[in-house]
Amino acid sequence: MSSRDNEGLWSWKQSENNNRMIAAQNGESLGGPGENNIKLAYFGGSCFRLTTPSGVTLMIDPWRNPPWGSWDWYLYDFPFCEVDLGLSTHAHFDHDNLHSLHASVLLDRLIGRFEFADVKINGFADKHVSDSKHNKYDWAGLTQKLTPMETKPPNNWRSFDNSILVIETANMRILHWGDNRPNPPEEIWSAIGEVDIALLPIDGSEHVLSNQQIDYVRSRLKPHITIPHHYFVWNITHRASCLLPPEAWMKSQQNAKFTEKGEITLQIEEVKSQKNLALCFGNEVAFVPEEELKNKERKVGA
Repeated sequence: MSSRDNEGLWSWKQSENNNRMIAAQNGESLGGPGENNIKLAYFGGSCFRLTTPSGVTLMIDPWRNPPWGSWDWYLYDFPFCEVDLGLSTHAHFDHDNLHSLHASVLLDRLIGRFEFADVKINGFADKHVSDSKHNKYDWAGLTQKLTPMETKPPNNWRSFDNSILVIETANMRILHWGDNRPNPPEEIWSAIGEVDIALLPIDGSEHVLSNQQIDYVRSRLKPHITIPHHYFVWNITHRASCLLPPEAWMKSQQNAKFTEKGEITLQIEEVKSQKNLALCFGNEVAFVPEEELKNKERKVGA
């Protein structure tokens, strides 16, 4: 039996069960933020936890360190998280750590529609960014030169596919871009339509999207609120990631605000009253990084 046969999910060892999902399936509330409200929590990287009005929790793009083990992207392991639904936009280590979640349902690279309780999720199949000449380090160019991996569509390898996720709940439409290319076909734009909140990869190194590309994507989506992700967080992201903070982009926005904590509540009327608000979590995350660092140190010393 190959080593690959021994890899994969370990859900069979988890002590949690489907009780919350059964309750939600029967129309019971799970203690959420209430009608027309969502909670949004940031976990660094491109990872967010969204809580629906009824209390169903979704974790999008949990991260891990590169599996080849020669260098780290994060300072420690992803924190323990128990959620109802786990989602991943694409098969890169900083987005695909679904197997670490204590989750009832895993939706890996969703294409199509999933509905449960008070949430609907649409996944639109497209392609990961494969041209990073705008980036300070042109990581895509290096990948093409130094590895056999095909990154350019249409014959790219699986890891350069991407699913754009649109979540509908609380009468809002929340989009997670993943690392999608900035110029999907017109039929993708038409299928997505306009959104209320756009979670876009925005950092000072322009790792995924250039500032010009961000402007274009926002012009097509017309979100009331844009929330950056995929940026450097000083006590979470390793310097070797080559990511940079989003402050320069935030300063360039006429309507910009930083949150004061790692989880916020958003109400539909408040969201729809905003015009081109850039709302950033900055270094605020919804867990205690220092505790996770201690956990990693204990593991190393064991």
